[in-house]
Amino acid sequence: MRNLILRRFIQTTSSSLSRSSTSRSTLPFLLSSRRNAVSSPLVEEEGEKVVFPRESPGFSYGLNWALAGKGVIVKDKAFQNLKSSELQQKGATVSESLSGLPVHVRGILGGASAISKAQYSKLLKQVTTHMSSVSDIFVHDGAVGSSPKFDAKVRLISDGPSAVLKLSNVLWETPTRAVSHDSCPLTVYAATSISEAVGDAVGLGDQGSNGFIAADVERSSLILCGKAFADINGTKEALAALSGPVISARGGLPLAARLLVSGDSVILLFAPENAIQNCADLLVSADAGVVLSPQGVAPLFQTKKSSGDNLYKMPSAVILATSDSSGSIPSVAKLSPGQAAYQFLAGYQNGEFVPAYAKGPSCIDALDLAKALLSKLKEHQIPTFLVNIGEGGKSVTGKDLLKLVGSAKVAPFELKGGDLQGKYNAFLSGVDEGWDH
Repeated sequence: MRNLILRRFIQTTSSSLSRSSTSRSTLPFLLSSRRNAVSSPLVEEEGEKVVFPRESPGFSYGLNWALAGKGVIVKDKAFQNLKSSELQQKGATVSESLSGLPVHVRGILGGASAISKAQYSKLLKQVTTHMSSVSDIFVHDGAVGSSPKFDAKVRLISDGPSAVLKLSNVLWETPTRAVSHDSCPLTVYAATSISEAVGDAVGLGDQGSNGFIAADVERSSLILCGKAFADINGTKEALAALSGPVISARGGLPLAARLLVSGDSVILLFAPENAIQNCADLLVSADAGVVLSPQGVAPLFQTKKSSGDNLYKMPSAVILATSDSSGSIPSVAKLSPGQAAYQFLAGYQNGEFVPAYAKGPSCIDALDLAKALLSKLKEHQIPTFLVNIGEGGKSVTGKDLLKLVGSAKVAPFELKGGDLQGKYNAFLSGVDEGWDH
């Protein structure tokens, strides 16, 4: 199988060289003696040596070989990490944003997979075969998470430049070498020109004319069919699910939180969507997604306020905002680390326990996240506050939250509802009876 891939790789690359005006003066792949092969990289096959030609724009034997390892055989040229202006010269256009496209993720917790292993394997084969049939391939290297030691490296492979133009504004920049040498990079396939019938072909049924998103945690890969690359929110949720295990294994803690920053104050904010509208001016990003690590805290994805490495210091406070009008939760209260972990896990709102601080699909157990958060709060002695934004229909702004953190008059958390403690105990006993806070 390896020799078959090598032969196809050699034949395809030789063909692309013959079509390239910049490489006509170079020799094609030749079987050569040791003396003639001194200056060229070699690959042995059945006792003979294959001489690779010099690289040229659109051709890199290293990149082509790496793509072949991902199932994509470059037919003509492969362009890597082009700038926005270069992508536009290649025909990239700014695509209209989409939302709500079908998302199928295999390997997440809390329910059956939306796509089976066999279906994903068949889809991946369809996608790589399609990409191997198009003339040009576009590659972009990036990362989820702006902290180099606690991120997940990503390689985007696309059959068109528009997907790269769109998604290069989502992923953080990272050296190409960092991706090629990473032990567990994520691979994103953007098959923008694949047939709309591919969903039916793999047993997923009609997915609509705009395409769909499919991900497999086990394979660390994401497939964007059709115009799915333009569904940025869906793509981010899938990338967050795939990157979670990688970031956790490297010592980072991926959380569905936001960063509220003003001057030297860095606040980690857990809040429902309707609670952040009045804080937008102080938020690093409206997206819920950060990585908490020993180095500090960093956004998962690029933001409009991106500058430098976007690694912020350890939070000076954590705020959990809830929206409860049942009268059980006080307006403002200071939480112990254990209480904060409980609220993070349970998310009590209006008489029900709803995990309010988990966004999108995840393959990391919520209890493990709560325990890890508890450990961080204790280790770094980070003060934590609970704010009930649903009491009395009040509007809480970012400045209000900053003022709250600086106040010394916030009372410790006490339940206002008589039966809430019993409800908490019943809820948590179903999660982990032995958890000692």
